[in-house]
Amino acid sequence: MTKLTFPSGKSVVLRLCAVVVVLGLLAACAPRPITRETALVRIAPGDGPVFIDDAAYDQLARGIAMSLLYLRKRPPQHIVYFGADGYTVAHLIRSLETFADLIAQRPKADQLGRMIGERFHVYQAVGRNKRRDVLFTGYYEPIVRGSRVPSAQFPVPVHSRPVDLVEIDLSPFAQDLKGRRIVGRYTGHTVVPYPDRGQIRKERDFDRKAAPIAWLSDEVDLFNLMVQGSGKVLFEDGKLLDIHFDGSNGHAYRSIGRLLIDQGKISKDRMSMQAIRDYLKAHPEEADAIMNHNPRFIFFRAIDQGPLGALGVSLTPNRSLAVDRGLFPLAALAYIDGLPTPRVDESGRIVDWQAHHGFVLAQDTGSAITGAGRADFFWGHGRRAETAAGHLKHAGRLYFLVLKPMPPAP
Repeated sequence: MTKLTFPSGKSVVLRLCAVVVVLGLLAACAPRPITRETALVRIAPGDGPVFIDDAAYDQLARGIAMSLLYLRKRPPQHIVYFGADGYTVAHLIRSLETFADLIAQRPKADQLGRMIGERFHVYQAVGRNKRRDVLFTGYYEPIVRGSRVPSAQFPVPVHSRPVDLVEIDLSPFAQDLKGRRIVGRYTGHTVVPYPDRGQIRKERDFDRKAAPIAWLSDEVDLFNLMVQGSGKVLFEDGKLLDIHFDGSNGHAYRSIGRLLIDQGKISKDRMSMQAIRDYLKAHPEEADAIMNHNPRFIFFRAIDQGPLGALGVSLTPNRSLAVDRGLFPLAALAYIDGLPTPRVDESGRIVDWQAHHGFVLAQDTGSAITGAGRADFFWGHGRRAETAAGHLKHAGRLYFLVLKPMPPAP
């Protein structure tokens, strides 16, 4: 039996006090978590960027119209937050209508900057560091070849939402669960976690629970569709089927790109969606294990026209942005400043990189797009969009704009 000895009572007290002091200092020095109230900071008119638009406002009016389509279905008095400041949906609608009128005049940069300074509040995203950098990645709408029926050439199913999948809002159960949701499978007596990607792929009768809406040639195409969240299936008769995200198995997204970097299979400086696809197709014996590293599995539905964002409206290439909806105001007008973006030729080759400046709309979300320092830029579809989206992983600055409230009548 080991004999335990203890220091004097006074020594114990002094040591405990020292521990408490150290823990207190560590807690005081720890960075405070970013919340909705602190994610955006209102800046003075002279502190904002020089507002220019590289695309000369092309397609911007359409993007604004899509946000208005969503907002006009919302309760007019519902509050939308820009940092600590709240504005009604009705006010946000006036903001977008006013800005649409401004760009219809095709103002020059100095004119636009003056009008924004006079009529709009500007908020900056606090980003991921002291420089307020926001890491931008890109996404696009893949077009993949497929079939309406399975065959040896097209054996991979694109599953619809399973009949046994349930999504439960936990808010009614407890105050501290407000905004929390879980996804699971109903067993007849209880709800259990839904299987992960690897388990789903092994279920022999899964097609009965989640009827396929199309069939693809390989798993890599399906995996890419799941990462992007929507796409088009090109059938052999030349017709296209637009498909869109219709739920997931509830598992958190895990990056296979990071896995391949950590395993030394793709260097960090070469990492892109194209590099991942090339590696998976060159090493088919490893593909399943690598893709199963990401347990998240996406289900799709057919839509009339796509792609749709989180607002349920069509996304606009180069004008739609995915953000963290818990921190930033969805449907709002935003501005990207100084983001390095690739210029791509028709063959899909990157010609050079240029700093991008332009207006966008916060119209989408993503499972990997979390925090005040992340955003995802929508490029559209086609070879150029695929290359640009696959290689964009750079820092820029992000701002949000909203019309200044009218002063109260005297």
